[in-house]
Amino acid sequence: MAFSKPGFNSPVFWGDRLFISGADQTARVVACYNRHTGQLLWERKADNIPGSPSSMPRVSDDTGLAAPTLAVDGHRVYAIFATGDVIAFDLGGNRVWARNLGVPDNHYGHSSSLQVWKNFLVIQYDTNARGRLLALNTATGQTIWDVTRPVHISWASPVLIETDTRIQVVTTSDPYVMGNDLETGRELWKVEAMMGEVGPSVAFDEGLVFANNEYARLVAVEPKPDPAFVWENDEYLSEAASPVAQGGLLYLATSYGVLVCYDAKTGEKVWEKEFGDGFYSSPMIADGKVYITDMDGVTHILKADRTGTLIAESPLGEDAYAVPAFADGTIYLRGVNHLYCIGE
Repeated sequence: MAFSKPGFNSPVFWGDRLFISGADQTARVVACYNRHTGQLLWERKADNIPGSPSSMPRVSDDTGLAAPTLAVDGHRVYAIFATGDVIAFDLGGNRVWARNLGVPDNHYGHSSSLQVWKNFLVIQYDTNARGRLLALNTATGQTIWDVTRPVHISWASPVLIETDTRIQVVTTSDPYVMGNDLETGRELWKVEAMMGEVGPSVAFDEGLVFANNEYARLVAVEPKPDPAFVWENDEYLSEAASPVAQGGLLYLATSYGVLVCYDAKTGEKVWEKEFGDGFYSSPMIADGKVYITDMDGVTHILKADRTGTLIAESPLGEDAYAVPAFADGTIYLRGVNHLYCIGE
């Protein structure tokens, strides 16, 4: 099915409701679909927000005005746009709150996706003006904490990890990969590892954080005070796609079409596969398989093991940059023009 406004965010769902956002020069919208039938249940504008700019900021074509993926927690769905507007609707489409964080000083457009846990809505807001990480109250939109960070602009998204003592917000920017306490925003650790225009978010598995960026390096770090590199590598690095790790294996996709698998504990390369088109979408693991969609809209499916055996390749028929969502044996994919539900 087609949607009314373009966007590069990925679908998210709760129960039988699936959510995406879109935006152009005339409006910013959040849309809710029945994920079983594709029926549009509601679409609402993000408008009349104090502080919102009267004209849209300049963004690049491959980022747009609605790049960040939404967050949903069973009570509300949350969206953020390149204008700095953050908005929350209940699952029935009623507006709960909205606020503007200030138009981000961003030469491509804001793309950092939202994270939600309990009453915390976490936003990475690293711009050319300053590094910033904040948490809003999910029910009211009021600030719980707001910290300035010694980093440059980033397009990566925050990742929540659970350690023995707390839940951490892990982010990656130039030059630091760092962890902050979810409850207070307090910095817990940081390690200098990145450089340039950081796009990929981190991965986490079995006690290690994995971060990489093109023209920088791939590192594995223990998320604890005074962290050191467990291992590092610079053979393959991703420009936009975030890595994913599970079962002792780390998967990374490049913008020039290579999918590579590493041993997550040692950094040893297990296998590499080269495809005809590059990847902006991140690899995902589901049902013992790795799913990765290239920019031509072809989803490559491989065994999530040390063989990396190619199982299938399925074209959408249009370009794609978003990450698929999975539920009950069904795959939800967003192309540049349509939203797809694929299943038996």
